[in-house]
Amino acid sequence: MTSPSIVCIGAGQMATALACGWVSTEFCAPQNVAACDPDPEARRRFAEHVPGGHVVPSSRDVVGSANIVVLATKPHHLTHVAAEIRPLLTDRHLLVSIAAGVTLGRLTQLFGTQRLVRIMPNTPCLVGQGASAYALGAQATEEDAEVVQRMMSAVGVAYRLEESHLDAVTGLSGSGPAYVYLLIEALSDGGVRVGLPRSVATALAAQTVRGAAEMVLVQGEHPAVLKDRVASPGGTTIAGLQALEDRGWRAAAMAAVEAATRRSRELGREQA
Repeated sequence: MTSPSIVCIGAGQMATALACGWVSTEFCAPQNVAACDPDPEARRRFAEHVPGGHVVPSSRDVVGSANIVVLATKPHHLTHVAAEIRPLLTDRHLLVSIAAGVTLGRLTQLFGTQRLVRIMPNTPCLVGQGASAYALGAQATEEDAEVVQRMMSAVGVAYRLEESHLDAVTGLSGSGPAYVYLLIEALSDGGVRVGLPRSVATALAAQTVRGAAEMVLVQGEHPAVLKDRVASPGGTTIAGLQALEDRGWRAAAMAAVEAATRRSRELGREQA
């Protein structure tokens, strides 16, 4: 397959994670990846993580040579971005947005009747373990969908959904890594509380989360089934589970997803 030519408008954390993943998995050759950002520190970090990639201050220098344009700026910057790049876009450009909460309808207002795809990725794309979902705009083709599926599968897993589901994806997998980091930190703190060295406690906590997640994905069984296999009658695990339930662990996790989903919808309304 010919390596696609991709330019990221914005060189922040997510753009860097995606570009690094695309290059490391050989989805895209490094010389075919570019990013533009007015912030010199953002450009420096991108160049550090994507050796061979092209980083410039202005989108005018790179959009014309790309066939995939990734909108990776903050939502409130998109009006400025549209004014800058809309005259440069042609029929061969596929426009991909990872701007949280900005709808396909709003993107069409800003960029015209362009082939548009809206994606909700997450930062584990940096290590090839991303969890993403995407929705097609009215002008996007099945070929575009295949390109985006390959693009995001190169850095993890990707699901094609209706746009109405993307705010929920934002609340779950988009924001979810932060919830998991908090869990790992809390487990590590618990280990330190009962006497483990910090480095060992953190390593054990992180590996436990990784291993448990892998069992869910590989074995394909409901998490409750796997949980019950660990919780023997009168044992240590059921005592720990009761402590979690007493403190509202399950309700708190559900509330976090709901709150982040609600905020994603609010962002969408603010950008309308």
